[in-house]
Amino acid sequence: MEQIFSSMLAGIAALADPAILLLILAGTVFGVIIGALPGLTSTMGVALLVPVTFGMSPASGLALLGAIYCSSTYSGAISAILNIPGTPANCCTLLDGYPMTKKGESGRAIALATSASAVGGFLSIFALLFLAPPLAEFALRFGAQEYFLLAIFGVSVIASLSERNMLKGLWSGVLGLFLSVIGMHPITGDIRFTGGVAELYNGLSLVIALIGLYSIPEVIASLKSLGGETSQSRSVSSGLVGQMLEVFKYKFLLVKSTVIGIIVGIIPGAGSSIASFVAYDEAKRSSKNQQMFGTGCVEGIIASETSNNAVVGGSLVPALTLGIPGNAVSAVLLGGLMVHGLKPGPALFTENASIVYTFIMSLFVSNIVFVPVGLFIARFCVRLIEIPASILGPLVIGLAVIGSYAINMSMAEVMIMLAIGLIGYLMKFFDVPREPLVLGLVLGSMAEGELARAMSLVHGSVPALFHSMVTSPLSLVIMFFTMLSLWQGVKKQFVKAK
Repeated sequence: MEQIFSSMLAGIAALADPAILLLILAGTVFGVIIGALPGLTSTMGVALLVPVTFGMSPASGLALLGAIYCSSTYSGAISAILNIPGTPANCCTLLDGYPMTKKGESGRAIALATSASAVGGFLSIFALLFLAPPLAEFALRFGAQEYFLLAIFGVSVIASLSERNMLKGLWSGVLGLFLSVIGMHPITGDIRFTGGVAELYNGLSLVIALIGLYSIPEVIASLKSLGGETSQSRSVSSGLVGQMLEVFKYKFLLVKSTVIGIIVGIIPGAGSSIASFVAYDEAKRSSKNQQMFGTGCVEGIIASETSNNAVVGGSLVPALTLGIPGNAVSAVLLGGLMVHGLKPGPALFTENASIVYTFIMSLFVSNIVFVPVGLFIARFCVRLIEIPASILGPLVIGLAVIGSYAINMSMAEVMIMLAIGLIGYLMKFFDVPREPLVLGLVLGSMAEGELARAMSLVHGSVPALFHSMVTSPLSLVIMFFTMLSLWQGVKKQFVKAK
């Protein structure tokens, strides 16, 4: 412990260098812009700047990349609140963020998302700082069957997301699961349901699906109702401190969502979108105002944003201590680490302690800096919703097209986005919830891949796989929570029916 504190002090002293602080500021500004633009993800932002760090010292380069990671994970909330979703990490924020925007409370929603993101990120960096070795050891306990069961647990959230109509919600979830298997089989490589479209060989992009499902239907609806009421945004700077401090009324929710984000973050391959769905569902299940979720509920925004930013620190735990990236962004960060001649693993914290702890302490600074930077940029983004629908509609479609095209520079993916947008509009018209579809799409490919790997380990024997699950304590815990989630969702339907 004494060595940790001495290394922390060395890291703090290194941050006194104005050059590193300027790099953190530059990375934060770049990350906020990248995250707020539809189609540009944290992974893309970090990957673009890795070559720029070649001529820098390891501490400076990692501080720059870390700032981009932290700020871009948060700033996807800005576009989500304005209903132009561009990152999977913030898809749950849209569920309550956009309804608040329609009420004229976009400034409040962004203030809540900003402070919740900062708290989640800040606490997760503490976990990275003090709990890295034991948390990394916990991540190693997850095998293929545990990952499969974790995906099934995530799918069980569909029951809670479908309270308006369970049958419609289940159909939506099934459609999402079907869309998730488009492309190559994770084990055999067989091509499925692509219609010969090469852009679908690697599966349907979640970002493209999000843009199509949420942006296009709202544009069509707004253009159909031209002349009706238009929502007016309150200034982001109005009552800003009070709006940001509002999150501390929900201290238990902040801690609970942070823990969920950290745990999901240290599990390789899980990611921010899963963390936000799990935290959102848990917040809804334990709330006294369950009926308010999806209509502009403060708790929904706090749970989503706290958890997805808590994934940042969690994903770096296995990345730095074991060399196993928790998600795609930490994988790119690992590449940046190795470019500077640093080898991830337990020895990293002893042989290169000054560099590692400078990097970790820079993440604390990044989680502070993105608050004013994000709010400053959000002030201009929020003004978008004050534009008349006849102008804003084509502008949103233009952003959706640019965001879809920017992912792989392919017009075919723009057409796919528009096709999914049509599906989204039909779902909106027939009052079919879109959230279960997104959840099925997020978790379907993970469930299929991990099930295939688990089956290969037992040579295709279903009884052997079942025996392995019921004799594993970790698998039993996940199955228990899955059954509990399903039971509570179904029970709500019966109560509602009565």
